[in-house]
Amino acid sequence: MFLTQLRHELWKLFGKQRTYLGFGMFFLAQVVILMVFRFSRASRGMGDLLENNGYSFTDFLSPLTAAAFTNFWLAYLLLPLYGSLIGGDLVAKEAEDGTLRMILARPVSRVRLLALKWVAGAVFSLILTLVLGLTGLALGMMFFPWGGLFVFVPGELFGVFSAGDGLVRYAGAHLLMMVKATTVMGLAFFFGCLPVKPAAATILALSFIFLNFILMNIPWFADLKPWFLTYHLNLWQQLYEQPVPWSRVGESLSLLAGFNATFFAAGAAVFGLRDLKS
Repeated sequence: MFLTQLRHELWKLFGKQRTYLGFGMFFLAQVVILMVFRFSRASRGMGDLLENNGYSFTDFLSPLTAAAFTNFWLAYLLLPLYGSLIGGDLVAKEAEDGTLRMILARPVSRVRLLALKWVAGAVFSLILTLVLGLTGLALGMMFFPWGGLFVFVPGELFGVFSAGDGLVRYAGAHLLMMVKATTVMGLAFFFGCLPVKPAAATILALSFIFLNFILMNIPWFADLKPWFLTYHLNLWQQLYEQPVPWSRVGESLSLLAGFNATFFAAGAAVFGLRDLKS
């Protein structure tokens, strides 16, 4: 029965045009960034950095490098936007449209209903991140020959990997990126359980994420970084470090699991007190 009801929720979710907005914008952003990277001096600057550190430019100007470079910034900026857009809609939009009254007239508990909607949102988050990784790699193969992976973030990352190792790390990073997308969706889902409009739930979630990001990057707050949600949301980039700090990855995964459980429990508690039938 749960799977049947989940299928109906997924049909509703993927039957809305706005659900595909994130997929379209990700694809467009990837095309634009890759074209600028390929046909401007940006790739030459990356080549100079590689050669100055003793590596061959041609060995690492590859689909993996281009896809990782592109998706790095999209994961920071656009992934929270479209994750929170869907999470904020799941409950708040149906409450606004009045369809929740009809649904709750049937013998289904509110917690079960929320669980179905949360799982549907999680499935969307997984698919969105999977498509992000696959399209980035496919587009990169249209512009560059196959080769190793180079990842660089000033002051944070400098990773050089063979093609095989790079592909494994790229895939692993996107698996962990799914955790980030699901957590952001869960945060917006919590706000959507409050008596607010869908747009307000999305804005509240984004404001919370960006406030965490701003506070985390204030130099005087450097010692407090592990206390901010965004610090753990970005665990996916740890897959590009040499060696991978698995202890930190495990710590972030356990904390994000706790965050997700807390968001859902708090949302269910608030939603259970709302009067939706009168």
